Amino acid sequence: MNSRRNFVKKTAIAGAGLSFLPNVSFGSVLGGSQDKLKLAFIGVGLRGTNHLNNALHRTDIEVAAICDVDPERIKIALKKIDDAGFSKPKVFGDSDYDYRNLLELKEVDAVIISTPWLWHTRMAVDSMKAGKYTGVEVSAANTLEECWDLVNTHEETGSHLMILENVNYRRDILAVLNMVKQNVFGETIHFRCGYQHDLRGVFFNDGKTAYGKGVEFGDKGISESKWRTKHNLLRNADVYPTHGVGPIAAMCDINRGNRFLSLTSHATKSRGLHKYIVDNGGENHPNAKLNFKIGDVITSTIETSNGETIIVTHDCSLPRPYSLGFRVQGVEGLWEVDGNRIYVEGKSKPHQWDAADEWLKKYDHPLWQKYGELATGAGHGGMDFFVMNAFVESAKENIAPPMDAYDAAAWSAITPLSELSIENNGEPQDFPDFTRGNWIKRKPYNWIKDTY
Repeated sequence: MNSRRNFVKKTAIAGAGLSFLPNVSFGSVLGGSQDKLKLAFIGVGLRGTNHLNNALHRTDIEVAAICDVDPERIKIALKKIDDAGFSKPKVFGDSDYDYRNLLELKEVDAVIISTPWLWHTRMAVDSMKAGKYTGVEVSAANTLEECWDLVNTHEETGSHLMILENVNYRRDILAVLNMVKQNVFGETIHFRCGYQHDLRGVFFNDGKTAYGKGVEFGDKGISESKWRTKHNLLRNADVYPTHGVGPIAAMCDINRGNRFLSLTSHATKSRGLHKYIVDNGGENHPNAKLNFKIGDVITSTIETSNGETIIVTHDCSLPRPYSLGFRVQGVEGLWEVDGNRIYVEGKSKPHQWDAADEWLKKYDHPLWQKYGELATGAGHGGMDFFVMNAFVESAKENIAPPMDAYDAAAWSAITPLSELSIENNGEPQDFPDFTRGNWIKRKPYNWIKDTY
C-alpha cells in the first residue's frame, strides 16, 4: 500500500470512470492495518457526528482535522475524539470559508462533507481540487451546473468523489440486489422508490428540541430547520431523491451499461406545511402567511436506455409512516417493501404473496452475513457502518468508489430536472449523459463479489 505522503495520485484514466471497488477485507476495521488514513470532517452536525462516531471505532484512521461554524458542535466532536483516545485534531470554523484552510493541510488524505445542501458541491469541488479523496453527503448537487462541476472536477483533477448514500447498504436492499443479480425476478422492467417521511417536526421546532412541535425555522430554527425548510419554501421539486434512486440505480446498472434518459414530474398542491403551522402556532403566527412552494407529493417518472421505468416519490409534508416505497419488478416476479412481500412465478403460490423474510434471509448479502454484528449500533440500522467502510477502504487504495462522481451527478440531477418539468406542466426533461458516452463501455459494478 502506498505511503500516506504519496497518497493522492493523479490518474490519467479517471475520465474513463473506473467501476470497480477495493477487495474490502475489513482487516483494518478489526485492527489489522498499521497504515492509517488521515481523515478530516467538514461539518460535524448531527450527520457529520454520526460519521465521526463510526470512524472513531476504526483502528486504521486518524482524525486530522474538523471544521464547523457552530462552536458547540466543535466542542461535542472534540469530546468524542478525546473519549475515543484519539489525538486532538486541528480545528477550523472561524468563517464560512475556513474549510479551505483545512483543505490546504498536506497531512489530510480524505475529507467527509456533511454540511447543508447548498455547500455540498462547492466544498466537494474545492476538496477534489486540493487533491483529497472526497466523500459528500446526499444530495450532492442542487443544479445541473453543479452536477457538471462534480464530474468535470473529478476528470480534471483525477481526485475521486464518493456520494455517501447509505441506503445502498441497507440489509434488505442488498438482499434484493443479490436477487436481481441472480435473476430471481427475471429481466427487470419497472421500479418504484422515493422518500416518504413525515419531516414536519424536522422542518420546524419549538426552540428547545430538534423535533418538537414548534413552527419556527431559518434564523430562529435549530438543526436542519435552520436551512432545510427554506428549500420547501422556495422550490417545487424532488429535493431529496437519492435514498430511493441510489439503490435502484445499482440494481439496473445506471452509468454502467444503462443510463437515465428522461424524466417527467408532477406536484400536488401545497397544504401540509401550512396546516402544520396553523395547528401548532395558530392562524395568526407570521409563518402561517407564508406560501410554501413545494408540492406535498411530487411524483417523477424516469425512463432508462434499457427500457425500464422508475417512479420516484417525494412525500415529506403530510402525516404518514416512514417508507422508501421500494418495488422491484421483473418478468418473473417482484418485491415490494411495503407489506414486506415477494412473488416469484413458479416458486410462489399462484396469485399469492410470500412473506419476504425467508427470501431475504436466503439471499442475504455476504457483507451482512459476515459483518452484521459488527455493524450493530452504527446508525440507520447498521448501514452507516458499511458506507463508512466502503469510503475508507476505497480512499486507502485511492481507487474509484462504488458510488462515484457520475452517480452523484445523475442521482442529484433529479432535483433540478423535476423542478423544470413541474414548471412546464410535466414536460419531459432529458438527462445529461454525465459519462459522455462511457456508460456504454463501463462494466457493471459487481456488488456481490467486489465489496467484501
